Amino acid sequence: MRGGSGLRRYVRRFAVIAAAGALIVPNGPAASARPKSTAIAERGDVGTGIPPLPVVERSGALLTARRTFRWSDLDASDAWAKSAIDYVGKSHDWMRDFAPKADGTVPFKPDTTETRKYFARAAVKAFAPRAVVDPSITFPDLDPTQTFYKWANIAVQKGWMHRLGDGRFAPDHAVTMVTVHRVLVLALGLKATATRIDRLHTHDGTPFDTPPNLGTTTLGMRLGLRYPSSDAAHDVTPHMPLPRAQVAYSLYRAKTQASWVVPWLRDQYSNVVLPNLGQTRRAIVQWGLGYVGYPYVWAGEWGFDTPEPSSLGSQPIAGFDCSGLAWWLLRRDDGGSWNITPPRPYRAWPLPQRTSAEMAKFGIVSWKHLMPGDLAFYDGDDNGTVDHVDVYVGNGFALDSSTSVGTSLMYVAEGWYRDHFVHGRRLIPST
Repeated sequence: MRGGSGLRRYVRRFAVIAAAGALIVPNGPAASARPKSTAIAERGDVGTGIPPLPVVERSGALLTARRTFRWSDLDASDAWAKSAIDYVGKSHDWMRDFAPKADGTVPFKPDTTETRKYFARAAVKAFAPRAVVDPSITFPDLDPTQTFYKWANIAVQKGWMHRLGDGRFAPDHAVTMVTVHRVLVLALGLKATATRIDRLHTHDGTPFDTPPNLGTTTLGMRLGLRYPSSDAAHDVTPHMPLPRAQVAYSLYRAKTQASWVVPWLRDQYSNVVLPNLGQTRRAIVQWGLGYVGYPYVWAGEWGFDTPEPSSLGSQPIAGFDCSGLAWWLLRRDDGGSWNITPPRPYRAWPLPQRTSAEMAKFGIVSWKHLMPGDLAFYDGDDNGTVDHVDVYVGNGFALDSSTSVGTSLMYVAEGWYRDHFVHGRRLIPST
């Protein structure tokens, strides 16, 4: 049974660990306060989809600091990342990068963009502290006598980070979300699973043109390495340079995964193959894969870097809520504000409803009759009202945007999704 019985087993484990007092779950995001300016666009799906994975510290109380110093530069605006920063900089020295000040306080520089040299050092300290240098790996921009050579060497040796085309390590270049997810997912031992996703194909062997690092980005989203923000200021897109506070959160999450999570994900993606697809349904999947890694944005339905039309709400960053992703994948251009074809390579279909509950008023497709391109609806809190939707792509997978994960290629055939499935809706003619 794929998915390790899905979230049913997760919920049971969650209860046991919580009862033992060894688990902390980050505060769940509330609805964004972003105003919308039209009747359709003002509605969105709030707080939907799979619950967040637990945070587990295996060696004692999570927030016990082994150092008594105070950070010199954290304030109320950094509260969302404070536990993570303490974990990676006090409980451990992985990101304790700067010298103490005269008063004994230590700077963390939460808003400073993290660079490759500092992140390489943090990742190696956290995941491979006893690894040794391979002297055959050299860089024209990082001499073996320099402090950061060791960490760059080991990160490249492990396959977590790459040299540039000319052999440089580029130690002072910024790290992006894609880079951080890649390093941490590979450090957790999910290389084979990521490669399987990168080689996504249909049953007849036809490959998809997958974006670079699709596998590690997908798994990083599933692991909860992205901070599930209720504030647009903390939302990040895949190629956005990350500040140190965001990197601290990602490293903290990677190091506090419950022991069952990695094998659970391996199991879910062990057969990540899609059915043979016609041209139209294949185009939907191909288009949607390009948005894996985008953040969950309440009332978000815009995936371009160019500004969203003001009539739709002018969302501050590209990203989607669950029904917004359905719009992005399936809603036909309206000749006004909603025009995304081209570059979307298909015209799509009429879908005027904006929320999952409104969309679900139409359609009666059962689970066993779902086809790629169908909308799939869920009642997450079992109150009789649909509150989540995704786009089914076949073989138990869907393109999904949930509060705790963001946009991902999600396995929905077991666990939370299968347990809360209500019905599907077909927009694309079967013939």
